[in-house]
Amino acid sequence: MIPMPIRPPEPVAGPERTQLENWLDFHRATLLMKCAELTFEQLTLRAVAPSTLTLLGLLQHMTLVEVWWFDVVLLDSTTPLPYSSDDDRDAEFNDFTFATPEEVAASFLAAGVRSRELAAPLSLDATTARTGRDNVLDLRWIYNHMIVEYARHNGHADLLREVIDGTTGL
Repeated sequence: MIPMPIRPPEPVAGPERTQLENWLDFHRATLLMKCAELTFEQLTLRAVAPSTLTLLGLLQHMTLVEVWWFDVVLLDSTTPLPYSSDDDRDAEFNDFTFATPEEVAASFLAAGVRSRELAAPLSLDATTARTGRDNVLDLRWIYNHMIVEYARHNGHADLLREVIDGTTGL
C-alpha cells in the first residue's frame, strides 16, 4: 500500500516562484493522498465505463508528465519516459505491470524531486530548450501548466476515490 503523505499547507502568500513551487508540491501531495492506503485492486478500478482512468494510471501518468515537461521539454534531455510503450500510446493508463503501486509512488516522488532540482537554477523567464509548433515556452508557463494538469487530474482522482470508498475532499 502507498502510505499517506504529509501534504504541505496551501500557499497563501509569498514571492511568485515560491507560490508556484508550493502550489505544485501541494498538488503532487494531493494526488498521492488520493492513492494512499488502497489495495492494488482499488488503485486499478475503472469506475466509469468506457473511461480507462484509474488512480494508479493517474499516478503513472503524472510521473511521465513530470519527466516530459522538466527533463524533455525544459532541458531537451533524452531521459526515457516512464510507463510508456511504443505499442500503446496510453500505456501509463492501461498497463499496471510496470511496477508495484509502492514502486510507482516512489518513482512519482522521485520525479517531483528531480523536477524541482532541474528547475531550481533557472529563472522563471528561462525558455525551454525544446520548442514545438513555433512556441517558445518559459519555466513560468511550465509551472502554471503543471498546476493546472494536477488540479484537473486531482478532480478525476477525487471522483475515483469516492467511488472506491466514499472518501472525498482529501
